[in-house]
Amino acid sequence: MAADPQVLVIDDETGSRESMAIAIEKAGYVVRTFDDARKALEYLEENSSPQLAICDLRMPGLDGLGFLSEIRSRGLDLSLLLVTGFGSIESAVEAMRVGADDYLTKPVDLYELRQRVTTHLEKRQLQQKVAELSSQLDKRFGFESIVGRSAAMEALFDQMKLVAPTRSSVLIVGESGTGKELVANAIHRASPRREERFLAINCGAIPSDILESELFGHERGSFTGAIGRKIGKFELAHRGTLFLDEISELYPELQVKLLRVLEDRRIMRVGGSELLEVDFRLVAATNKDLDREIAEGRFREDLYYRLKVVTLRIPPLRERREDIPLIAEHYLRQFFKEHGREFRRPTAEAVALLQEYPWPGNVRELKNAMESIVVFHRGDAIEPADLPAEIRAVLGIEGRAAPPAPPAAVASGGASGPRTMAEIERDAILSTLERTGGRRVEAARLLDIGLRTLQRKLKEYKDQGFFEE
Repeated sequence: MAADPQVLVIDDETGSRESMAIAIEKAGYVVRTFDDARKALEYLEENSSPQLAICDLRMPGLDGLGFLSEIRSRGLDLSLLLVTGFGSIESAVEAMRVGADDYLTKPVDLYELRQRVTTHLEKRQLQQKVAELSSQLDKRFGFESIVGRSAAMEALFDQMKLVAPTRSSVLIVGESGTGKELVANAIHRASPRREERFLAINCGAIPSDILESELFGHERGSFTGAIGRKIGKFELAHRGTLFLDEISELYPELQVKLLRVLEDRRIMRVGGSELLEVDFRLVAATNKDLDREIAEGRFREDLYYRLKVVTLRIPPLRERREDIPLIAEHYLRQFFKEHGREFRRPTAEAVALLQEYPWPGNVRELKNAMESIVVFHRGDAIEPADLPAEIRAVLGIEGRAAPPAPPAAVASGGASGPRTMAEIERDAILSTLERTGGRRVEAARLLDIGLRTLQRKLKEYKDQGFFEE
């Protein structure tokens, strides 16, 4: 439990000092009194609990202005309220200009004193809470929230640190589930815009006839159902960061309008007539090959070059398998804590299997698998048999199977020869679909991939003769 706020009262006049101390104590605060400002400074050098000092402006030796200068030069973190005679108000006002927080005139109204003390201490507590929340946001959405120590991730972190302080647009490229929004948010949290909004919108999750209104906003009566004015994401992200996920899903007309916004930094609401200035940083993301999308006529080349001022690629898990144990333990600790249970570590055999699995859904799939393990696990260490069924099926293990073959043996593929990543992925998808009784939505959820991705894969497997409706 945090200690009660402590207040220092510094005044060479005994009666004034004691009356102020009694009044503040009645408000519930701990008070220390001093008749000499230098003694108060010595106390502050040894104690960090005081949050507010009340100091007489006119005192022999070190006066109120000298005390103010000392606490600021020493970097001491506390508020200062000066007490002054009526004839010295100008000096008190000057003191506030150079760093004092408030002043009162003598004779001090003790009721007013208690009110001022309470106001300043509550303000400090609020500022501390805001700082704590900001720190928590940094941990949740900052670089610390992205787990990985592989060379590929260290290179990505270095790029993010260089990009974050700039105004440049950023294009994040990575497969589904690699954490593109997490990277975008981390860039925002490390940028000069961190105190402003971070707004995210998934271009592939909103119907095209609604997406324009979501981005630009609309005026009342601009179309059927527009019963009032709507402020769009471009306006809401003013001075902040706008994250457009699945940017490749923008329909052609909206691609043209987005390009114009990026060039002019002005928008007009749907049905409106006024041009509005907007200042936002754009971070876009895609899991598609935009060069191919351009070649096939689905994405504008000029918009592509406007977006890719800076391009960051997030490697899939299969390219950084050394990070899998670290990420798995991170989420296991998180979910064991959330479920109020004691942490259980996976065995070496279970970790080896996690590293062998291809993770088509990347980090998102790994996270969901760790939560599933925590929900169903009731033993001591996490064994291979505790892994989700679809993972065991892809790896060809049932129940408490023997430990997997060492990497060299796995690479050789044994008598049946090695399997390609595409074959492992196909087996994972088809076995999960069989497990769900053909329910595609459920299969997509378990695999942690999009429904459209699953449907596209199944069409490919059907064309290859591996899948029948």
